Amino acid sequence: MVCSRRGWWCSEVVLSLTSMRSIIITALAAVTLTGLLLVGGWLLLNPAGPPLATASFSTSTLSPNADGDNDLTRLRYTLRRPATLSIFFLDAQARRYDFRALKARDAGEHQVDFSGIVAPFRLPEDTFAGELLARVLPNGEYQWVVEARDAQGTANQITGSLIITNADTILPELLNFTASPAIFSPNQDGVNDRETINVYLTKNIASDGLRLFLIDEQGARLPISERDALIKPGERGLHTYDYDGGIDQGANPPSDGNYTVVAEVEDRLGQRLRLTTALTIKDSGLPRADILKGEVQFSATTLVLGDTLYFTLTIENYGTAPLRTSGPPAGTVYASMSANGNQLGFYEESGAWRVGIDCDTCVRDYPWRWALGTPETLHASQEDGRTYYYLAPGERATITGGIVLDEIIESRNPQYFWAGLIHEDVEISTINNRVDPQQVEILKP
Repeated sequence: MVCSRRGWWCSEVVLSLTSMRSIIITALAAVTLTGLLLVGGWLLLNPAGPPLATASFSTSTLSPNADGDNDLTRLRYTLRRPATLSIFFLDAQARRYDFRALKARDAGEHQVDFSGIVAPFRLPEDTFAGELLARVLPNGEYQWVVEARDAQGTANQITGSLIITNADTILPELLNFTASPAIFSPNQDGVNDRETINVYLTKNIASDGLRLFLIDEQGARLPISERDALIKPGERGLHTYDYDGGIDQGANPPSDGNYTVVAEVEDRLGQRLRLTTALTIKDSGLPRADILKGEVQFSATTLVLGDTLYFTLTIENYGTAPLRTSGPPAGTVYASMSANGNQLGFYEESGAWRVGIDCDTCVRDYPWRWALGTPETLHASQEDGRTYYYLAPGERATITGGIVLDEIIESRNPQYFWAGLIHEDVEISTINNRVDPQQVEILKP
């Protein structure tokens, strides 16, 4: 080594080499420690051995019949690290029945109760209709298998035996499932306004074990309530559902489209079946209409006996449903005060909308009634071989008509005449009842 006379340069070089060795040794130690920590952490999180460490059932015998005695057994298992888990049973013929299939589970201790219910399977003697969703294992001796596979593909199984005895294998079948009519029109027009659904339940189940609902084209579920009947919910027998789409409660009914009606049943064990049928909803909507501005124009306030009282008013359909209407057509003149629509062959019809005129001395409500237009001004629709007429949503119709005033009741002369918009056998809403009353006097000739 070459040093200066004063020696400071040599000392500095020696000191620099020593510092460099220290830095290198420190860095190597840090890398080694980090590696050891990583290996230790990996070993801690991924202990040696197969992923499934333990598995056992709490009992070796199960009697799944919902009698409260030995109806459940508990499986406990431990995973050394996260894994995909399957639990299944093998019968004497090595047929497989899945309880859990390829479920992701974290490391650690787990437990799950088993009631005998496994994924659906069919037997050679089965004749039930519909889709089976879950079923109880039949009586017999089974080998249970708990299988785990980790992310590296390492897998192992633990097995044991389980005896099923006194199992309630009777399925809660559904028979004669019908929904009518096939085209449902929830709009309170009296034509296909209600959907009647019938289904026969073959087994007593819990009161909430039978569920009906609609599924729309986006997969949303709309529940259907059971009609009150002698047979209680969940009892064996014929169950009837009366579905109006919610319109009777003032709710917007389901929109037009194709739907699936689903009947789903589950017994006390957890055995489940499902039946489906198709349904089309057409002309759905809430019917809403009024006499525009609440205004009625009568032709006169004073008339001579035998003259005709004319009126004019406008109806606006501001709802989302077409309004079915029926005659006599707008423009009709009633020949006397004692006349009514029945005498002209136009009887009251449930769900039909009509304009009516009433008065103080009328013997019934709104004896004189008119359609919301004429066949030429309304929209026609064919249904079951009959023609129906509608005022479409957003449309207005100006209605005229008349009554020959051929009677004088001195004690009520003058008397009030007024208009109304009648939804027959449904309602006369407050805003459409006794609209714009005006006094009219009838004079003798």
